[in-house]
Amino acid sequence: MSIFKIRGGKKLKGEIIPQGAKNEALQILSATLLSAEPVTVHNVPNIVDVNKLIELIGAIGSKVEKLGPESYRFTAANINIKYLETEEYRKKAAALRGSVMLLGPILARFGKATMPKPGGDKIGRRRLDTHFLGFQKLGAKFNFDSEEHLFTIDASELKGCYMLLDEASVTGTANIVMAAVLAKGTTTIYYAACEPYLQQLCLMLNRMGAKISGIGSNLLTIEGVDKLGGTDHTLLPDMIEIGSFIGLAAMTQSEITIKNCRIDMLGIIPDTFKRLGIKMEFRGDDIFIPSQDLYELETFIDGSILTISDAPWPGFTPDLISIVLVVATQAKGSVLIHQKMFESRLFFVDKLIDMGAQIILCDPHRANVIGLERKQQLKGIKMSSPDIRAGVALLIAALSASGTSEISNIDQIDRGYQNIDARLKALGADIQRVI
Repeated sequence: MSIFKIRGGKKLKGEIIPQGAKNEALQILSATLLSAEPVTVHNVPNIVDVNKLIELIGAIGSKVEKLGPESYRFTAANINIKYLETEEYRKKAAALRGSVMLLGPILARFGKATMPKPGGDKIGRRRLDTHFLGFQKLGAKFNFDSEEHLFTIDASELKGCYMLLDEASVTGTANIVMAAVLAKGTTTIYYAACEPYLQQLCLMLNRMGAKISGIGSNLLTIEGVDKLGGTDHTLLPDMIEIGSFIGLAAMTQSEITIKNCRIDMLGIIPDTFKRLGIKMEFRGDDIFIPSQDLYELETFIDGSILTISDAPWPGFTPDLISIVLVVATQAKGSVLIHQKMFESRLFFVDKLIDMGAQIILCDPHRANVIGLERKQQLKGIKMSSPDIRAGVALLIAALSASGTSEISNIDQIDRGYQNIDARLKALGADIQRVI
């Protein structure tokens, strides 16, 4: 198994281009199964999770053509629905949490599907109830075989309805939307997720012939149509990478320009990092982060300690909580990090404490970070990446630390970040992938 070997403490400099959005890609690529006509997708990131999904889509029977380094054409005219009953399918789908996104399109077009319990990050309970409750309200019937860990769904007659979701699940909303676009009648989804990636999905489906209104709000109305056509679609830049690079620049006291950010789709991400004291300039659609010797955390208006917490969009994304936490370790001041949406995502802080950070883990959801004000540099250690986001947070910590760090289990990082070691080297980082 490969490891990253990092010699930290070096200032970086240069330009970096964020990859296409991983979370959008999983939705968009699944949606290509809704039409028998060609759908071309651009800015597709070359990362493990996305590549696994492309492989699975091809195995189901979609014709997959790679048009360039980041462009694919999918033609789902000859889908083999019986493939879903094979052991090969079960193994491939179980290894990828994003495989659950195939359910909506397959149910919409073919009326039935099977799905093994998917894998993914070990970051706490990530239930699928929202997906299945939505399918049920559209008329689907499902069964879970606890011994085989297999879901079987019958959706031979999907009908539009009104539904109030139990939570604003992004993947749940996307899956229900994809099932509803070909259902009979009108579907209304209240408390729908409204993330930019979901907006992108709805806009693409409308170009394919769907009738979705309320895009960008938590109330979606979908008028079912008989079939969808083809289209071209370009993925947004990955907002999690953009936030990660902002944190990287601050921690390593580096001057970095992040190119082509689609700043209009970043929500409160830039403002949240500004509250940590990080300076940045918007130059057209680029974000310039100057080198800073020190950044100071804001407090609330009444003088109380700043709290940063995650929330459904337009709140702060949970995928950047680990980055914010790492950045706060060298700030001036204290901050309470409240990870509300997942109960195991803060468990990587023991590695940061071993590196010299001052962090009090209050419980599985809250950590109090006391900034070191750069009076004491983090020190390099050996550690393991527990999941995608914590892995990159530890990588940022290692790049800022004195001495040498080793990060194992970097397959987790590769799942979400494209050629991250090569791109960091281009900025001047001393990082090696050791096989």
